[in-house]
Amino acid sequence: MRANTNTNASTGVDVATVTDTGAATRTDEIAATGAVARTGVITDAGAATGRDAEGTAEGAARGRRERGRGVLEGAFALLDALRRNGDEAGVTELALACGVPKGSVHRLLDQLVGVGAVERVGNRYRVGPQLYRLGQAWEPHPGLRPAARLPLQRLRAVTGASVVLVVMREETALTVGSVPGDLEPLLPVRDGLAFRLDTAAGKALRGPRASGAVLDREDVMEGVCCASLPVRTPDGRTVAALAALVPAGRRLDGLAHAVAGAGAAITRALAGGGGGGRRRPLPPTALVP
Repeated sequence: MRANTNTNASTGVDVATVTDTGAATRTDEIAATGAVARTGVITDAGAATGRDAEGTAEGAARGRRERGRGVLEGAFALLDALRRNGDEAGVTELALACGVPKGSVHRLLDQLVGVGAVERVGNRYRVGPQLYRLGQAWEPHPGLRPAARLPLQRLRAVTGASVVLVVMREETALTVGSVPGDLEPLLPVRDGLAFRLDTAAGKALRGPRASGAVLDREDVMEGVCCASLPVRTPDGRTVAALAALVPAGRRLDGLAHAVAGAGAAITRALAGGGGGGRRRPLPPTALVP
């Protein structure tokens, strides 16, 4: 073994450095072990940090999706509240109806006004024109609404009844076509009106009936009678129900016969492509996209 004596420049103290082979080997081992240990720590820490960052990113993305979903749900809640109100409503009314803070309601309404889904009139709001246009594009069954348009008008002209065409949606009979009749204003009818399934229209939708109308003789509402029949496709599937509502005291057998004729006309129109005859489209220059 050989010892070299060196003087520490800062302290002036002689330091003996061991330089034999064994010491060098041990020094190399210690250095290598330390490097491995440090590398392992760095590697593990880096992986953990990467996983944490990845988890944070996923959490942030999930949070954004949930916030987006919450905004959409809030917007549709406001639109439904406006629909149920039937006319105009203020911020306070809508906040109470939806259980949402007034500040949030105001911000959502501003965004809905910006895209035309809501219209502002002074300090009050109502459903906007863009939402109306979008709603008109919905078809519960291909060609059903165009096929029913003329038969509904003719049924109203022949009977004087308030006429509705309904489809099954969310356990209700939803009106997708309507013509007001003699019951106005006692029982106004309009598209979007939903009837319970225990009404004549609802019963006609639910159960397959080989023949015969469902009759309502003031069973649901005093002063109102109804005759309803299923509307079927050419292959026999029930896709809607047609109902005619009249004041009490009217004979229902003749009304039921007229409803059956209108239903058959809708079925024929569906077989012919849903339009009830060839239609000439409006020229593109007359339309706004």
